[in-house]
Amino acid sequence: MDGRVIPITDVVRPPVTKEKILDAAEAMFMEHGFEATSLRAITAAAGVNLAAVNYHFGSKEELFQAVLTRRLDPMNQERLDLLTRLEREAAPDLLPCDRILSAMFIPALKLARDPERGGKDFLRLLGRAYADPAPFIRKFLAEQYAVMIARFKAAFARALPDLPRKELSWRLHFIMGALSYTLAGTDALRLIAELTPAETGNDEMLLNRLAPFLLAGLQSPVPELSDAMRVADEGPREAG
Repeated sequence: MDGRVIPITDVVRPPVTKEKILDAAEAMFMEHGFEATSLRAITAAAGVNLAAVNYHFGSKEELFQAVLTRRLDPMNQERLDLLTRLEREAAPDLLPCDRILSAMFIPALKLARDPERGGKDFLRLLGRAYADPAPFIRKFLAEQYAVMIARFKAAFARALPDLPRKELSWRLHFIMGALSYTLAGTDALRLIAELTPAETGNDEMLLNRLAPFLLAGLQSPVPELSDAMRVADEGPREAG
């Protein structure tokens, strides 16, 4: 020791990090849902005070969005990067629907098996978020997925040129619902657990279980609508 007096402010304390709060919030939101989870419960689980949450995130709504963004942003970027690579490899031919589906699903399947990125617990949380009636959650998810969905919609539109855009929008909505259930539903997780080790360790083999079902829906004939249903279904024209 050199005899210096170390100020109290310089004493090393356990760091209060955003990651620590996010980890606790992710677990609490997954277990109890957004409405039933209080900030006090999150701070208790994280071992921090309420001021730390307010400092880093501002509100429970912003914290919830940060929990989702931490996982969704990298996954969606992986989807876009994979789609770009597959399209480049297929050029000058158009990328078929099954390869477009693989670009959408494989990053999600990888996340489901990676506990360092939240794994199946995060996907369960995402499934809860889709079912949550809170308007801000629906708005946030729509905005969070907008760029990715638009990119995949354009790819599917090229692969299915005879499918009306409104019908394609409906079918992509159903695909995202199937993905959410497959990766977040407890029944689906049980079925995945029953697969052989070779299947659970291979993204392509897991995708092959779901792809035929989705492809049949994507490529099925457009349903006949009554005049009244046709007018209601047309709605406002999409931009672009």
